[in-house]
Amino acid sequence: METQDGPSQDRIKLVASTGDITTGYGTSLKATDGDTEAARSQDSTVSYFEKAQWTADGTTLLAYSSTNLVSGYIVPENLLTAGNELTLEPQAAIQLPETSIVLSGAPYFSLAEPWTQQLLVSARDHPIQLFCLTPSSSPSSTASTHPPISSYPFTKARSETFLTATSLIWPSPGTHFIAGSRSLLARFDLQRTGEEPVTRIRTIPSERHLSKGGGVGMRGDVSALGGQLMDTGNGVGLVAAGTWTRWVGLYDFTQAGKCVATWGIAAAVRETHMKSEQSEETRGIGGDGITQTIWSPCGRYLIICERKSRGALIYDVRVMGKLLGHLTGRDALGNQRVACDVFPGMNKNSGFEVWSGTSNGVVKVWEGVGSLEGPHAPAWEWAAHQSTIGNACLHSSGAVVATCAGSWEFPDGDDELADDSPSNSGQSHSNDSEGDSDVEAHSTADQMPWTHRRNKESSLKLWSIGGAPTLTQDAE
Repeated sequence: METQDGPSQDRIKLVASTGDITTGYGTSLKATDGDTEAARSQDSTVSYFEKAQWTADGTTLLAYSSTNLVSGYIVPENLLTAGNELTLEPQAAIQLPETSIVLSGAPYFSLAEPWTQQLLVSARDHPIQLFCLTPSSSPSSTASTHPPISSYPFTKARSETFLTATSLIWPSPGTHFIAGSRSLLARFDLQRTGEEPVTRIRTIPSERHLSKGGGVGMRGDVSALGGQLMDTGNGVGLVAAGTWTRWVGLYDFTQAGKCVATWGIAAAVRETHMKSEQSEETRGIGGDGITQTIWSPCGRYLIICERKSRGALIYDVRVMGKLLGHLTGRDALGNQRVACDVFPGMNKNSGFEVWSGTSNGVVKVWEGVGSLEGPHAPAWEWAAHQSTIGNACLHSSGAVVATCAGSWEFPDGDDELADDSPSNSGQSHSNDSEGDSDVEAHSTADQMPWTHRRNKESSLKLWSIGGAPTLTQDAE
């Protein structure tokens, strides 16, 4: 495997970045209210990037931070010709009132048409909401706090209690979207503002009794949804739903959400343990709940990623529930979501590529996926960040890859007292005024280890890929 601690100019090159926003110089902090303190939480830890995604036209990156801020970064026109590293500045921002569980940009997003610049957001105890990403008048202006342009109630049929959409996909052409909740899938009509879903599909026959239906289906929160692209380019074929309880279901929404197959992946993970006994991965890939289901570009293979995992499972959906192989070395060892992306291979018979970040800030690339059975090691990698990479997403042209990283860490033992992070330094300054307050503060901190957390590096970066086609934008 080719390893790159410092990416070579001919393979991968850093072309734009926000810089480390935890240092106080990050541009995304300005998008709150012009004061970096506004981007801090109550315990003085700074905001960090959690996830990012390309818009449908490839002109903009949508980034979500831990302070519930959604920012839009328009890719500079001279990204690949500037010759030096550019600085990414947010051109639009929305300050969400609640923590977002999932969000999705419009599949018809176009930089040239402001009305298309929309995104769906799901939060606990709220309807699913549609926001418009209004451009800011200046990089340092206040983030938009205007209300959503429409909302879509998602409630229990009998009690009218709000359900939380724990997963969401918004496929082309954008007239409908699909949300997942506890043992339930729902399809909404975007034009029916204020209305319940037009279709509800239960993933188990009954919520109240496990024995009903003989245990058919899959129980648990639907934590991941992935749509299989259709040959026509519009809509999705099969929708792959994954749960925290480690089950996968395939549903056909071209036939009113008919269930095609369901299976558990725990046995497949044990199979990776047996297949890896002759290699360094003697423990298998592990896993503790599905975080992503993503289809190959050809729509034949399904990749399943889990939290607390060292790999990913690969299924050939022509043989339902049978494991084809698994990726090794994908270290997503925490609870934080680590999403991967796929891209077509050099030719149709050579498989496809998988790009993924890891918990230690390294991006890894697997080539020829789908062409081999059993364990599949990464072909090459490079150190992109110093913290967990939540996303490594490729531009549709294949010329640029965006990486989004950020996390907290929890020092233990004597490291807590020596730590000079914003969290602990702020605490010590506030306790200097009274002599007995230090004892009380340490006692309280021992009871609440959450207050000892400190920020690791967090940034959004764009990398050019050597030998890739030229990046183009649809906007004029």
